[in-house]
Amino acid sequence: MADPIIGRRSLGALAGALAAGAAIPAQAQRGYDRGAAPARYPDADIVAIDPKRFTAKLGNTTIRRLGTGYSWAEGPAWHATGRFLIWSDIPNDECLRLVEEDHSVHRRFRSPSGFSNGNTFDREGRQIAFRHFHRDVLRYEADGSTTVLAARGPDGAFNAPNDGVVHPEDGAIWFTDPGYGALMNYEGQRVPESANSPRPFIKEAIYRIDAQTGQVAKVADQPFKPNGLCFSPDYRRLYVADSGQSHYEAAKNIIWMFDVDGPRLTNPRTFCDMELNGKSGFGDGLRCDEQGNVWVGAGWVGDGYDGVHVFAPDGQRIGQIRLPEICANLCFGGARRNHLYMTASQSLYMVPVETRGAHFC
Repeated sequence: MADPIIGRRSLGALAGALAAGAAIPAQAQRGYDRGAAPARYPDADIVAIDPKRFTAKLGNTTIRRLGTGYSWAEGPAWHATGRFLIWSDIPNDECLRLVEEDHSVHRRFRSPSGFSNGNTFDREGRQIAFRHFHRDVLRYEADGSTTVLAARGPDGAFNAPNDGVVHPEDGAIWFTDPGYGALMNYEGQRVPESANSPRPFIKEAIYRIDAQTGQVAKVADQPFKPNGLCFSPDYRRLYVADSGQSHYEAAKNIIWMFDVDGPRLTNPRTFCDMELNGKSGFGDGLRCDEQGNVWVGAGWVGDGYDGVHVFAPDGQRIGQIRLPEICANLCFGGARRNHLYMTASQSLYMVPVETRGAHFC
């Protein structure tokens, strides 16, 4: 998500929050740099708001920073066969790769990347990128060539595709188009139409690309600016973050939930609100674990809020992973899908958890 233009949250410290009558401890003062003192177990920044329901916290592990020095890290995706992670540094116009074996980071995996934001892999292991600069959805083929899967929908050319997921049963690609990449040159290509409007070209919406026909269908446009998205473990629901309050005063910082009816979305409703202790930040990228909990990258509030918020299937916040930076996106990876990778502003973080990602990417 881009730096908000209006409605940006204060970056003051969040003193604490109450859950089940108990105060959440203050954010730990710690260093992530090489040579910094180790964090004491259990990690104080992995917070079980509801200990009975948030069972993913491990007592003998800590949050690790695997890389830093990026401009705006986004779009992590795990390649299970290759056992590597990719993610985007949007302003630097590149996609990076981390190797599981030694956690080494390799620059310029894709360069130029078209200022791509989100990434995912299809059932054949091909990378699919959602590109700001070219305002399209691109697939990298096994032979090194590329295929533009979609550059326009039923209402015209896209604003700037943001994030997407693949349905494993039919291979369809579902993605969001909030348009942030068309509002600034820093993360894409500013278009003249954005000078007086937060909507570059067309109404912000959610789309589906049919894997067999290539047809693009608009499946929902209720969110002001649909951002990250993910399926429930059984693929019967789709969760979508709405970060529209960056530009629309009427928008709310919520996660939407839709029912998936074949190629359609129905029954739009609020799954959860991002407010915590009277302060509300933006939800961005999100993933489900195998229990159906929704893990949301969040930020633009400050210490005690920025990081990852974990919601149970009923929409109740049950846990937090507090980071020293805004968390834009996340994914589960590792050989057992029990490592949570988090792209957070200038850095990449990871923490092992006692759960597994619900999906193959």
